[in-house]
Amino acid sequence: MALAYRLLSRSRQLSVVPVVIPQEHLATVRSFAKDAAPPALPRLKGDEMLKNIFYEVKNKFDTALGILSKEKITIDPDNSTAVSQYAKVMRTIREKADLFSDSQRIKYTIEQRTQDIPDARTYLLALQEIRIKSGLLDELGAETLMIEALDKVENEIKKPLLRSDKKNMALLQAEFDKVNKKLGIRKEDLPKYEADLEIKIAKAELHELKKDAVEAMETQLKRAEFKDEKMPDVKSLDIRNFL
Repeated sequence: MALAYRLLSRSRQLSVVPVVIPQEHLATVRSFAKDAAPPALPRLKGDEMLKNIFYEVKNKFDTALGILSKEKITIDPDNSTAVSQYAKVMRTIREKADLFSDSQRIKYTIEQRTQDIPDARTYLLALQEIRIKSGLLDELGAETLMIEALDKVENEIKKPLLRSDKKNMALLQAEFDKVNKKLGIRKEDLPKYEADLEIKIAKAELHELKKDAVEAMETQLKRAEFKDEKMPDVKSLDIRNFL
């Protein structure tokens, strides 16, 4: 079971939608946390809401474990077939448990992190930070070209570009369109880019899972009762046996 828990915790592809407590319930939640009500009083709205959140997360986790108990995953990040199968299993879990896809997760993160950023430059730098923390590479050098496009627009308008400046933001978008054309990026190819991203993330997660599995086995072999045991090949492990 421990190996399965590691798999679920490692996977960025199984990000649960963050829970946002509505403003009108904040006072109720604070009151519930601060002063427990006597049993005779009606159930608090905050109590019911927290219970629903718990059950929602539990159901998603149970759904994931149910799928993992049936699907074979080979911990071999250097095998393209194993990587594709892992990506397929993770996609099935996301669909059945109603979780974010990779692009949805990144989009959500961008929206939450940048909604209060007023200027275009800070916005682009935030995008760069999100990309790095997500473990993604800017293989095409798009970020540098985007900053250069922003420099060009700000030099023309003689001031920092604000995101609320629709007229000049349109100029920046036109420059971005030129960058996309130069790099061969087309909107109609977005599904392909998402599929490629899914495979890259799956490969990275299998590398992490392999590392965790090796470390766990090495720790076990240090115990006296396992001193005569030989470490099995990670690729031979079947996660279904650990559930």
